[in-house]
Amino acid sequence: MTEYPTSHEGRHHGTAARPADPRGAFRRAPQASAAPAGDGLPQQPRRTPAAPQASADAEHTQPHAPSPEPVRPTGPPDGGERRTGGQARPIGRPTPMRRDGDRLRFVGAATRRIARGIDLDEIVMGLCRATVPTFSDAILVYLREPLPVGDERPTGPMVLRLRRTDRIPDAIDDTETDGTAPPATVIVPPIELAPDSLELCEVRTGSALAEVLRGVRPVFADSPAALSALPELLGSDRSVPLGRRAILAPLRGRRRVIGAAVFLRQPNRTAFDGDDLLVAGQLATHSALGIDKAVLYGREAYIADELQRTMLPETLPRPTGVRLASRYLPAAETARVGGDWYDAIPLPGSRVALVVGDVMGHSMTSAAIMGQLRTTAQTLAGLDLPPQEVLHHLDEQAQRLGTDRMATCMYAVYDPVSHRITIANAGHPPPIMLHLGGRAEVLRVPPGAPIGVGGVDFEAVELDAPAGATLLLYTDGLVESRLRDVWTGIEQLRERLAATAQLTGHDHPPPLEALCDDVLDMLGPGDRDDDIALLAARFDGIAPSDVAYWFLDPEDSAPGRARRLARSALARWDLEEMTDSVELLVSEVVTNAVRYASRPVTLRLLRTDVLRCEVGDDVPQLPRQRQARATDEGGRGLFLVNRLARRWGATRLSTGKVVWFELVKPSGG
Repeated sequence: MTEYPTSHEGRHHGTAARPADPRGAFRRAPQASAAPAGDGLPQQPRRTPAAPQASADAEHTQPHAPSPEPVRPTGPPDGGERRTGGQARPIGRPTPMRRDGDRLRFVGAATRRIARGIDLDEIVMGLCRATVPTFSDAILVYLREPLPVGDERPTGPMVLRLRRTDRIPDAIDDTETDGTAPPATVIVPPIELAPDSLELCEVRTGSALAEVLRGVRPVFADSPAALSALPELLGSDRSVPLGRRAILAPLRGRRRVIGAAVFLRQPNRTAFDGDDLLVAGQLATHSALGIDKAVLYGREAYIADELQRTMLPETLPRPTGVRLASRYLPAAETARVGGDWYDAIPLPGSRVALVVGDVMGHSMTSAAIMGQLRTTAQTLAGLDLPPQEVLHHLDEQAQRLGTDRMATCMYAVYDPVSHRITIANAGHPPPIMLHLGGRAEVLRVPPGAPIGVGGVDFEAVELDAPAGATLLLYTDGLVESRLRDVWTGIEQLRERLAATAQLTGHDHPPPLEALCDDVLDMLGPGDRDDDIALLAARFDGIAPSDVAYWFLDPEDSAPGRARRLARSALARWDLEEMTDSVELLVSEVVTNAVRYASRPVTLRLLRTDVLRCEVGDDVPQLPRQRQARATDEGGRGLFLVNRLARRWGATRLSTGKVVWFELVKPSGG
């Protein structure tokens, strides 16, 4: 875009008409017909044959130097050439701002560039790139270390760290001067600083630098306060430029000073004037407020990440007979927390509960409700309640939290021994089963009402879960968006799973982690309207040949019979080396069970990566380990289990309890 002279400039050869003085924006420099270069705002010379315009402009023209990125001109921002005094200047060459309008346009463009930044580095970089080389030839930005957040009160002395520098390459050159100030060498660090070369400056109480920062207003380098403050800030290894070629501008946030910026000009460029001091103050104010907001945003993002990390499982368990993988994607970077969750809870008998839920909303409140429902689900799973009963109690809990606390949930229990899965649904999208041959099936599960509606019953169905099959549980953010309805998305997901399975063949299921990534790749532009939680379970199961199961009558001969049955099973599995330990521990646990049981006691041995023994009875009271005295005849059974077993525990069931322990198999077993 080209700026043409106004109609008055085209008709008259007198002084060019100046734009209207903007109210409260800048002081107008005093009118002076013969002001020297660098004193006040430069005036346009009269167009006379004796004073060619080209020579007048050449006095203020800076040598062209490449910039790290295209430089925003001080004049028209739309490209082309800028005309000043009748001569066209190419954009990208640093030129002095001759009029109040130039300064207004520069401040507007610079503040917009600073405001575009979201994080701290973007804002500081925006300040540097907006000012170099248009306003200054070099800039140094110091920030407080550490930066205070919000209403935090800093402790200890104020320490400033050099955060970033920017400059024109070879900008400081003392071979040419304009005669207004003696040359001075200013050593500017490289633009990118290595972490080990960051510079620190401690602001001592009562020092000149502390007084300048307390005053908040920018000052010239030749002011009495800055003469002592700049060497204190820059260090003794850097000489301070003389005259008005440096501005020290404190960066004050909403409540306190958070840093300082130093603007530098080379000797062969017009020195700063009073209006430039106001410009520096504007830039410092906008940058400081932006840094304050960036720090607050960073703290909120950190809190959101920590909240989401604590609400979701840090790692998935590794239950016997099933492999798990999960993914979670927030709706957007600005809303990192939401109401979606997933969980995998080990249950007695090597079973595992698979849970996926979705609370309405994407706020901190939704995340907090999600956390309460997830905790409630874990507690109910520990009681080994049927899936429909778990959803019923979750519904009651949601009603206690409030009248508008609604959520959807899918709760499934997988038994690797029976190769069956029991599923109950509360208004959630149906799961998809990917079979070993590559067929993807949408499971027929009664939809049910969402959690929080109240007064509804939930129904559970039991389905086959063959070895090699993969169950996919997900939230509606994966299949529903403003571009497609939920059933269209479910069908697309089913087709995507089937296509992925075809790539690995009919005899090999696709890798679980890669399958999750491939599912998320189906999301296109506009499909990220909601959070996405994904839980995939690959069913391996436990072979019937690796399971031994018996019923024992609650009588005195039960411990002896349990030892003989365990010995025969170990011999069949070629685990005779474990016979002594297993017989001892089985005898102790069965003895405790038959002492109080009124119904037959169950004994089950499972051979997987470990040897697991489970003893169940109809007594709900859990055993407790106690320290037996030397004169006591009993009380040492659980002590022996604790010493010899790799792990052990007891779980209360709706029909009693199960006491279990695990032993490490010998090599090759």
